[in-house]
Amino acid sequence: MTQTPHILVVDDHQEIRDLVANYLEQFDFRVTTARDGQEMKKILAVSAIDLIVLDLMMPGEDGLSLCRQLRESSQIPIIMVTAMAEQTDRVVGLEMGADDYLTKPFFPRELLARIKAVLRRAEALPRQRETLEAEKLSFDRWVLDVSRRELIDSEGVAVPLSTAEYKLLSTFLAHPHRVLSRDQLLDLTRGRQAEVFDRSIDNQVSRLRRKIERDSANPGLIKTVWGGGYMLTVDVESC
Repeated sequence: MTQTPHILVVDDHQEIRDLVANYLEQFDFRVTTARDGQEMKKILAVSAIDLIVLDLMMPGEDGLSLCRQLRESSQIPIIMVTAMAEQTDRVVGLEMGADDYLTKPFFPRELLARIKAVLRRAEALPRQRETLEAEKLSFDRWVLDVSRRELIDSEGVAVPLSTAEYKLLSTFLAHPHRVLSRDQLLDLTRGRQAEVFDRSIDNQVSRLRRKIERDSANPGLIKTVWGGGYMLTVDVESC
């Protein structure tokens, strides 16, 4: 990032807000704090925030509800923090769109490391095509009707896509001829699940290949870039 990252810490415990803010400021972060969702929304309305550290358990709107609302209109990176260590809560937080998860009590140094990692990942993400949502996109022998979320073959027959397959295909079509790492694909599709392993994206790519490739065993549209990720190899045009 070209300027000092601005971090928003949302937690109902003042001592935690102050501890995190004081620690991060030692490493040249700008830090703003909020005690609840209402304060968070007021800050977001007037400030450019680069990452949110969001407590899960708060009075009023909890962190899961706030995370879900944020994901409806924003891609600001979110690190969810909670005193609850149950796997279910971590799963739900990631499914709501959180980028990472940290359990209290935590070492400030670990939070710092996670913030830096998430910011690096966010900075590396390629920009989405702004007009993607309003287009029909053609590639190879296919047309993706974005407004209707339909994949249509050369004979005009619609091929059903699951939500995960649609998100993955849309991401490839928005970034043709660009190698996308597994982490980038996870972030761009917002498909993070309970155990976020590389293999989850590999399985999604395999399912998508079976639908769009002439020979899924020897794929030509979505190429594997060893050590890098995946790349859509054909041109994409509006139609």
